[in-house]
Amino acid sequence: MTTTRRTLLAAAGGLLATPRIAGAQGALTPIRFSLDWAFQGPQAPYLLALERGYYRDEGLAVTIDRGFGAGDVPVKIASGAYEFGVGDISATIRLRLTQPGTDVICPFVLAQGSPLSAITLRRTGIRNPKDLEGKRVAAPETDGGRQFFPAFARATSIDTARITWITVTPQLREPMLARGDADAITGFETSGVFSLLALGVPRADIVVMRYSSFGVSLLSTGLQVRKSYADANPRIVTGMIRAIIRGHLDALRDPDAAIAALVRRDATAPVALEKERLAANFEFVRTPEVLSGGFGNLPMPRVQASIETIRTAFNISATLAAEDFYMPQFLPPADQLRFPAAAG
Repeated sequence: MTTTRRTLLAAAGGLLATPRIAGAQGALTPIRFSLDWAFQGPQAPYLLALERGYYRDEGLAVTIDRGFGAGDVPVKIASGAYEFGVGDISATIRLRLTQPGTDVICPFVLAQGSPLSAITLRRTGIRNPKDLEGKRVAAPETDGGRQFFPAFARATSIDTARITWITVTPQLREPMLARGDADAITGFETSGVFSLLALGVPRADIVVMRYSSFGVSLLSTGLQVRKSYADANPRIVTGMIRAIIRGHLDALRDPDAAIAALVRRDATAPVALEKERLAANFEFVRTPEVLSGGFGNLPMPRVQASIETIRTAFNISATLAAEDFYMPQFLPPADQLRFPAAAG
């Protein structure tokens, strides 16, 4: 083990050494919590936090359900079906812009780097975004990559009228591409690439066109909750954030434990692949802003830029101020937000 690696583990371990026991006494508050996708590596830290009692430490009895894409999560939150959800906040911003009465907010952005991508295989001949014209692209309607394909298309001059969309369930997306029934798919890079690998597709055959690499300014995964609920229950919101951070730091320190928690939820999960997927997801969490200022260190101008990207891509006239969507006042104290430096 290198000195840097030891430092990383010690730093992460130190942050976990003093758990908060805010709700250890008395009745627990029931919380319905929706994830963004199937139970995979990136979702393992939430399950690890549940197994280790971190939500319970905050006085919360949390039930975690899988999700079905970025567009699915804010609708569940807005309807009151779930108190909290986690997913790509671009879909939530779009919902706020198109349905002004909706009060879903983001108190905590976990991943500032966006893994939204168009993914294809070399045999299709697709090498750049314009090559997608005239091709078949498979994705669920609620998939974040599909929902924000217009922003990608605008940035790369794709004629969206020449795209043939195939609507599929999440579990059929990658098999459609692998079988040749689709020419490309959209979604999180961390989901699509590793699911193709699990199907036996060689890594060298996979072509990834990450939206952010083509100038699409979007944020990614964040916690979502109704503002009315957050205002009435600020300690619960802060407790959820603290528990989620503890779960992620544990997963960073001990990925095997995180994947073990995942396997206990889904016995079919391929251990080695999901561990690799978890590590890849942390690269979207480990941004310069987070390394320098901790979780939640997100400049408001960056949030506003993401909002404007969405407004422009969908020709939305309504406006939304960053301060009315991203509300970091619910974050735990700064000393509980530190993120350890990358291993080297």
